[in-house]
Amino acid sequence: MGPAFAVSASPMTAAPLRRVAPAHARGQWLALTPLSIATAVVAAPILALVVIALSGSTGDWPHLMANVLPGALRTTALLLLLVAAGTASMGVVTAWLVVGFDFPLRRTMSWAAILPFAVPPYLAAYAFADFFHFSGPVQSLIRDIFGFTRPSDYWFPDIRSTGGAAVVMTAVLYPYVYLTARVVFIMQGRNIADAARTLGASPWRVFTRILLPVARPAIAVGVTLVLMETLNDIGASEYLGVRTLTFSVYSTWLNRGSLQGAAQIATLMLALVFMLLAAEQWARRNQRFHAARSSQVAARPPRQKLRGWRGWLALIAITLPVLAGFGIPALFFLRYALRRLEYLLDPALASAFLHSVLAASATAVVTVATALAIVYAVRMVRSRPAAMLARIAGLGYALPGSILALGLLFVLARIDNGVDQIARSLFGVSTGLLLSGTAAAVILACSIRFLTLAEGSIRAGLDKLPPHLHEAARSLGRTRLGSARSVVLPLMRPAISAAAILVFVDTVKELSATILLRPFGFNTLATYTYENASRGVIEDGALAALIIIATALVPVALLSRALIGDRDAQL
Repeated sequence: MGPAFAVSASPMTAAPLRRVAPAHARGQWLALTPLSIATAVVAAPILALVVIALSGSTGDWPHLMANVLPGALRTTALLLLLVAAGTASMGVVTAWLVVGFDFPLRRTMSWAAILPFAVPPYLAAYAFADFFHFSGPVQSLIRDIFGFTRPSDYWFPDIRSTGGAAVVMTAVLYPYVYLTARVVFIMQGRNIADAARTLGASPWRVFTRILLPVARPAIAVGVTLVLMETLNDIGASEYLGVRTLTFSVYSTWLNRGSLQGAAQIATLMLALVFMLLAAEQWARRNQRFHAARSSQVAARPPRQKLRGWRGWLALIAITLPVLAGFGIPALFFLRYALRRLEYLLDPALASAFLHSVLAASATAVVTVATALAIVYAVRMVRSRPAAMLARIAGLGYALPGSILALGLLFVLARIDNGVDQIARSLFGVSTGLLLSGTAAAVILACSIRFLTLAEGSIRAGLDKLPPHLHEAARSLGRTRLGSARSVVLPLMRPAISAAAILVFVDTVKELSATILLRPFGFNTLATYTYENASRGVIEDGALAALIIIATALVPVALLSRALIGDRDAQL
């Protein structure tokens, strides 16, 4: 149909024709509004960061180039390399064993392998530092066995080093690679591996020549996520004495008082993030594999049975990463928590718990509502600009928390100053800090970072609905908003709940952005634990750490149920 026109006539003359936008065009502009706002909110901290870095004096660069950047770059590069190698090897091997072989407790270990997801890296660092300390159980056992009495009597690797930080990161982040590789091995690996074995190939040759090339795109995705989390970390690297770029941003800003210098380091990190994303896209170039048909799934070949010592060796190979990434931190904090039960009545812990719940709940509401608006807008408009805006809005998860906090603080300070000037000129009153230096800044930063998580969950739920469900509701007399509220949203309740849980848990665990943006006296469970660790009394924060781990077990339990219910995984 052509455009509609409104005509206004009188007995003498007729008014000129006025073009009225079609209803569907007005609906598209209405749908694009929240998408554009979300994109602007995500892009603003990035642009602000670049502006701060470029506006800084050249006097910061000599100090940074001489004393900060060379060491920080070497340390960060080495840490990323070690973590990438460790998580890739550990995640791929565990996925290969679970999917391709049958051994004792295989089904249990297939979901237990994701338990380290529940432990943030900074909590693992606290636990590992105590576990491998001179007075810890490992070195104490070595001294008891060999009769050593002094540290000089034997050599033991130092956990407070770049290598030690890499071990900590690998122990808790390898499930990213495990899950992505496992999916590919289930969909493709067992069929083609069985075909290769019928031609006489050994299991190792099948793994190296067939399964690894097939899983390369999935491994690239998993390793990229791992490296993003490694760059985002600040608590583990600082506690273990590893001066990464992230720690340098924090130190330059707060210790040296140089916001411009911190922004310049953060801009360098931002370039590194985009290089990682580009490398991930390059690693997945021209990689296309088709899922097996249903008939092939039903006829999927059986796993290879590992008998005797081979089966127990496979069990040990999967159990050790789980014990390292989840067992050591959980037992460490449980032991200290049982000795500090009186801290359950500590007002500071109660306040930190309340702040975490309120901030995480508010973040979940804001993030899920924004994700719903974005997904619905993209579905309604179906245009390249809308898809591009949605992609920009999802960049927040790729930003390390320290970078996001730095750029966001500058934007919020400008807004607060602008509002204060207007209030002074019009009403003669000062509004003070409305956003920066308040809990709202923490909520906004976490909403930007975790928007991608909520959007992915909601998009997956919406894609499962019939494509013409909305049009069917409109044909029955429902308005656009009415059909979304009464038809689409009730059907998407499970996806919305899953998105809210993911955002809630990740906000409770978040440390790097929270520690930079929180107002004075505002502690969450993460910052409460961090402060106790910084003062050398980790045991005083054990209860808070245990609550964080218990909270993070909720999405892990949901994911475990999905793995247990996976028909392919049980064949």
